[in-house]
Amino acid sequence: MKKKQQSLFLVFISMVLFLSGCAPVMRTNSQMQFGIKAAQKELWNEAIFRWEKVLEIKPESGAAYNNLAVAYEKKGEWDKAEKAYEAAMKFAPKNKYIQLNYEKFKTRNESQDKKESEKKNNEKK
Repeated sequence: MKKKQQSLFLVFISMVLFLSGCAPVMRTNSQMQFGIKAAQKELWNEAIFRWEKVLEIKPESGAAYNNLAVAYEKKGEWDKAEKAYEAAMKFAPKNKYIQLNYEKFKTRNESQDKKESEKKNNEKK
């Protein structure tokens, strides 16, 4: 009987250790999904909050940085968006979605800079 109790105890301890290792993954997934749902409702501050939580647990998440960058773009926070895109590219340089988003961002940013420059030149005339 004692041997059976020891076996059950070892199984229990193994499960606890296994599940405690899974907890951060489950937390990041739920935070990531919550952020996506918030973004779909255009609740950008909430989405940013959730994706920052992901980065507290998993600071090398290219996907979280990419999502943050998109949210910052939507809020017009270009400098923060650029830094987030750069971090996303650092941690996931081969991710096609991140590459595409970053390229679109750079194109829009260059276009915006050109418009602002033209506006300043027209004001001087």
